Amino acid sequence: MLANDNISIERIFQSPSLSGSAPSKLKVSPDGKRVTFIKGKASDFDRYDLWEYHVESGKTRILFDADELHKGDEQLSDEEKARRERMRIYGSGILDYAWSAQSDALVFPLAGDVYYYKLGTSKAIKLVETEAFETDVRFSPKGNFVSYIRDQNVYVTEIATGTETAITTEGKGNIKFGMAEFVAQEEMSRMTGYWWSPDEKNIALTKVDESPVDIITRSEIYADSIKMVEQKYPKAGTPNVHIELAIVNLKTKQKKWIPLSANKDIYLARAKWINDTKLSYQVQSRDQKRLHLIAYDLISDTAAVLLTEESNTWINLHDDLYFADNGQFIWASEKDGYKHLYLHDADGKQRTQLTKGKWVVDTISAVDLNRGLIFFSGRKDTPIERHVYRLETNNGNIKRISERGYYHLPTFSKDGSVYVNTSSNINTPSQVALYNNKGEHITWLNENKLDVNHPLNAYSSSWVKPSFGTIMTDDKTTELHYRLYAPKKRHGKHPVIVYVYGGPHAQVVTNRWAGNRGLLFQHWVNKGYVVFSIDNRGSNYRGKAFEDPIYHAMGDIEVTDQVAGVKFLRTLDYVDAKRIGVYGHSYGGYMALMSMFKAGDYFAAGVSGAPVTDWRLYDTHYTERYMGNPTLVDDKYTASSVFPYAENLKGDLLIYHGMADDNVLFTHSTKLYKHLQDLALPFQTMDYPGKKHSIRGKQTGIHLYNTVTNFFDLHLDNR
Repeated sequence: MLANDNISIERIFQSPSLSGSAPSKLKVSPDGKRVTFIKGKASDFDRYDLWEYHVESGKTRILFDADELHKGDEQLSDEEKARRERMRIYGSGILDYAWSAQSDALVFPLAGDVYYYKLGTSKAIKLVETEAFETDVRFSPKGNFVSYIRDQNVYVTEIATGTETAITTEGKGNIKFGMAEFVAQEEMSRMTGYWWSPDEKNIALTKVDESPVDIITRSEIYADSIKMVEQKYPKAGTPNVHIELAIVNLKTKQKKWIPLSANKDIYLARAKWINDTKLSYQVQSRDQKRLHLIAYDLISDTAAVLLTEESNTWINLHDDLYFADNGQFIWASEKDGYKHLYLHDADGKQRTQLTKGKWVVDTISAVDLNRGLIFFSGRKDTPIERHVYRLETNNGNIKRISERGYYHLPTFSKDGSVYVNTSSNINTPSQVALYNNKGEHITWLNENKLDVNHPLNAYSSSWVKPSFGTIMTDDKTTELHYRLYAPKKRHGKHPVIVYVYGGPHAQVVTNRWAGNRGLLFQHWVNKGYVVFSIDNRGSNYRGKAFEDPIYHAMGDIEVTDQVAGVKFLRTLDYVDAKRIGVYGHSYGGYMALMSMFKAGDYFAAGVSGAPVTDWRLYDTHYTERYMGNPTLVDDKYTASSVFPYAENLKGDLLIYHGMADDNVLFTHSTKLYKHLQDLALPFQTMDYPGKKHSIRGKQTGIHLYNTVTNFFDLHLDNR
């Protein structure tokens, strides 16, 4: 292979991965002596094994080879397939695991069964083996039990005796115990529905009744069959599930029901134990403009509101809540316009604001209030890099302890003394190292060095380093960040592909390794394309005021800002203003359509993947958060759908969709197909039998990337 070869699309999907060996699901054992992770096989990077790094010895070894524990393909239940799609879990083998609090055992699911491994023994044993699928597997807080979901009920197995106990038995049909409902998983980042008390005496769990939710009948079209599926799908403006919260005593199995709200049309956003007998939970209003953090006392059977968040637009949910032993707690809020940390007394009264400024906190990583230390990740230095910070609570001093020029994902030990960090930048694949809590490097776990042995080295001379920069919005009020790949060898005017997502709770322009998508950008730029992205207003990590302009107006300000990016591109002497295309998937697919329909003078061609076309067809929690309830603001929904603007299509358009998509339903695209046909407007389609929203699979990925590339080659005249 020549060192100046362009990366082929086929090579992007082959093994060994051009991203190198990248461990994931990194966890530090509670005692800080081991770091565990899963890693894809060299021969198949989508098949994962469980590994261990021993801190004292410095040795890394494979703990469990998935193929040795389970031969053959996994037969996933429909429920498990849906759960993995919601959690964006892909691949096979050992995909998750948990440590016991004593650091002496591990538990993990594989092929629907539950495996238990005691450190110092020779093998993992099947703790649970049934015909059904066990999911959401975890240890109890003291390590005496393993809990899991099976057949819509919560079960626990006592490790010492192997005795299994059903905590609930009534789950079936529309009733589910301990399971997060569809919108909780897909839109609220709540993937569970049960929580152990610290003393192991009780389990808080949800009861979800799906009977109010409308049933949609959709087709899943496969290569050789069509499956009709009846799915409980809460479209915007329609009823949600009824949800209840109970505390179940492990010995008696008696349930104590907690009154969530007088209004039943609410969301249970989060739950978290404060101590052995107090449970906190968060109740969000249906319109998502109000959120209560509530503490329930099991002894007195009383509930008290600790704090209330309110907004004229919406409240963003988060997981940044930490309770200290004395009852004080740390809470993240956007009430000053940016996500920052606040210290509250046990009764909810705010004591002090811990962080402040025109930047945002990402997540709390570790807390040690005894030593007055809080570790968090955030964007204090720049919105396009995520860094690790050390906050001293006695003086408010904040120090960045991670290296500039990289994007960092830390995982701290329980006591906050060390952390394992995954770092990367746009030109450097992920590297994993162990650090002390001052940010001092201890050792590499996976250096993934770009030396002559790295798979990416063969393409080093053709690698294009993108540039980052900012432009102002058309109204000169706001700075927007962009990323630009320009061909090394420029000959006249070059075509452009604008890659867009544009939606809330996401960010495209980061100084972070971009995986297969970034490799596709390298393929394009070496074919002579300029590749450009800009984060418009409405996207994440710039503060609430940066997000809010999309309220009741999706598809408006986002297109305006993307056009501002194109206007900037037109000032570059190597850009051909008549050959600019736009490409996006999901919300990005919606943005590609809106750009083609509303700004056709700026885009000659567009590719729209799995797009939302009418927000009335999408789910409640996501859509109503930004658009409101369609029964009250139907005109806003009409203005934010693609249909009023489709007649303005001028350029060439390709739409693709997974034909078994259960998130953005295939109906979104078929409805648009019919509308464009009725308008006698030509367009192209490429739909994928049996594929869900993410269009996964190696051969499918190759086909998709080639299809998109060939489309732009043809219609942007880059052959």
